[in-house]
Amino acid sequence: MQLASSYKASGGRILASSNITRRIRNTQKNNAKFVSAFCQSNCGDVSPNVLGAFCIDTNLPCDFNHSTCNGKNELCYGRGPGYPNEFESTRIIGNRQFLKAADLFNSASEELQGKVDYRHTYLDFSQLEVSVSTSTGGQQVVKTCPAAMGFSFAAGTTDGPGAFDFKQGDDKGNPFWRLVGGILKKPGKEQVECQAPKPILLDTGEMKEPYDWAPAILPIQIIRIGQLVILSVPGEFTTMAGRRLRDAVKNVLISGSNGEFNSNTHVVLAGLTNTYSQYVTTFEEYQVQRYEGASTLYGPHTLSAYIQEFQKLATAMVANKEIPATNILPPDMLDKQIGLLPGVILDSTPPGVHFGDVSSDVAANSDFRKGSTVNATFHSACPRNDLLTDGTFALVERLNGDNWIPVYDDDDWSLRFKWSRPSKLSPESFATLEWTIPEDAVPGVYRLRHFGASKPLIGSIEHFTGTSRAFAVR
Repeated sequence: MQLASSYKASGGRILASSNITRRIRNTQKNNAKFVSAFCQSNCGDVSPNVLGAFCIDTNLPCDFNHSTCNGKNELCYGRGPGYPNEFESTRIIGNRQFLKAADLFNSASEELQGKVDYRHTYLDFSQLEVSVSTSTGGQQVVKTCPAAMGFSFAAGTTDGPGAFDFKQGDDKGNPFWRLVGGILKKPGKEQVECQAPKPILLDTGEMKEPYDWAPAILPIQIIRIGQLVILSVPGEFTTMAGRRLRDAVKNVLISGSNGEFNSNTHVVLAGLTNTYSQYVTTFEEYQVQRYEGASTLYGPHTLSAYIQEFQKLATAMVANKEIPATNILPPDMLDKQIGLLPGVILDSTPPGVHFGDVSSDVAANSDFRKGSTVNATFHSACPRNDLLTDGTFALVERLNGDNWIPVYDDDDWSLRFKWSRPSKLSPESFATLEWTIPEDAVPGVYRLRHFGASKPLIGSIEHFTGTSRAFAVR
């Protein structure tokens, strides 16, 4: 404690961006060379809020069919396993995923063997002809539709409800909001019939100014690595939609391969791949028009279209044939993009105060035990000035002889960086660093360090840093 008390807060100072401490994991020399990918699959109706949805005013379960509380969707929220602490819920869910991934990795015994191959094509989903089965066992040809969003899209989900009087499971719509949506683009009779039973709130597929509001041309892709087959889809498939697509493709691979594929073929789905086109539900889920069905852009036969076209890719792969060339390509709109988020105009501090100065310091002569939390608040600037992708906004340093060495950064769960602007119109802002001392922390003298970047009204962005008073950890 005596040693710690001799190190005061450093005060803020300007520094070159090249002097910002790099992420600790990037600088460790003895890290195992291991790459992992945690990919989304058919996640469209999956939520980490595993305790269910409850009304925040009564603590009673929300209405099951519409996810409302006394008719209002704004009060219905899902609860995670660490409720009411969302940080704790995030930690629990992340730890569960890690434990399962580690278990799968450590227990893996099957080696991938065989060809590496792929098939890829672009399709116009706004007018795709699809052959579907009828109730009498026959076949009929239907079409997908230009994209449209239903009323329940605006209701949001229990992970994040919408506003106003929208609700999930709405297959009728509301005259007032129908009028509002019609001001932007009133859907024609053919589009209304094609999208039924979805009541159209936004006819995005037919809204073209200043550019297309929704994609029409989408990529689909199959990747093969031995007996592992990955279906790359440009959207969020629901659980059952993903199962049906996987089963349909696997049947084609096995039945047409002359033994190259068998029951041991692993077909997985990679969602949100190559582009994004909202959600994909089954035909039956679409009829209910909850959030996912209302966000299924291309009508009730969207899933059937995906199944049909992926079966074509699988057939070509089995036959070792190329996909017929087409002139269908997505438009290049990189030069047309409009950004509605304004840039940072100005960062400032009170007179006589520097960026990186401590606003609220660690108490003098402090010592902390493992499991307790240390915090300090600094005069800061908007993090959007520089996201510090290879660096860190927050750092815990430990005294080693005469040198301060970095030991935890904002990659670590124990260290939180919280930025706030107390007044929306004020150019002043603050960064609070909170460190919950891990059980494996080495006893010694520590301090908190903040990095950031400030923008003057005129001139270039400047990087800065500052440290808290030192403290002891027992």
